[in-house]
Amino acid sequence: MKFFSSFMLLVLAIWLGSAVFFIGVAQSAFAIVADREMAGAVVGRNLMILNIGGIVVSMILLLTSLISASMVGRVSLWTERFLLLVLGGCCAVGQFVIGVWLGSVRSQMGGPLDTLSLDDPLRMQFNMLHQYSMWVMLAAMIAALIAFFIIANRRFERPPVAKSDVYDFSKEFKT
Repeated sequence: MKFFSSFMLLVLAIWLGSAVFFIGVAQSAFAIVADREMAGAVVGRNLMILNIGGIVVSMILLLTSLISASMVGRVSLWTERFLLLVLGGCCAVGQFVIGVWLGSVRSQMGGPLDTLSLDDPLRMQFNMLHQYSMWVMLAAMIAALIAFFIIANRRFERPPVAKSDVYDFSKEFKT
């Protein structure tokens, strides 16, 4: 069962590392690429990969937690599963709800975001959805980090072995 814990830690560490790296990619893209629309396209594509990866990671780890469930304490196991559901749910909401809304707002703009004034309703809605996207990703990263520490500090318990002496007839012949 230690193997499954190590596997879970590795997968969570890879996803968390990708999420932290994504922050650097997003900042670098907007700092280096002259066309903000192109930078936004690069960031959006990388965010899609990160979100779908988070959904897949959470499903794989939830299935793995079912395998190693017999030797782990119940409270930590269900906390871990809840956090993995939060991770997957946040990534799904970020990709399939907020991402779709952002795409809809972008298509309604009809041009680059920078051409709209700051008090334009579409730009305000875009900025609000962008904030929601960042908060949802932050929640997914925090859930993954807490799950990582729960798995890393896991104590493996041996299942109780029932002592049964087949040849002990003292219980049957009580006087």
